[in-house]
Formats: sequence, C-alpha cells, structure tokens
Amino acid sequence: MRAIVADTPLKRFGTPEEVASLAVMLASDESTYMTGTDIPLDGGLLAGTVAAPSRA
Repeated sequence: MRAIVADTPLKRFGTPEEVASLAVMLASDESTYMTGTDIPLDGGLLAGTVAAPSRA
C-alpha cells in the first residue's frame, strides 16, 4: 500500500466521499450530455508519477 501511495501524485488514497461525489455528478443533470467516457479517479496515477524513468 505504501508503494502505491508513494507513486501517486496526490500521495494518498481517495476517500469514499470523493468517489461518491463523482457518482452523484454522473447521476445528475450536470452530465446529461456526457456519453461514453472514462473518468480516471486515481489521484493522478495514470497521468504519470513523479519518478524519473530509468536509463537501462
């Protein structure tokens, strides 16, 4: 778990409230025009880590 958090740009796990907030927004009228998309809720992990690539 520490290694995952260390590689996450926000340096923490998301909270249930943060996941619920996205679910509520997607179920609301605020997202009526949204179709077929992926929304990563990962603290920036897919955007890249702060680690430099190795030069092997």
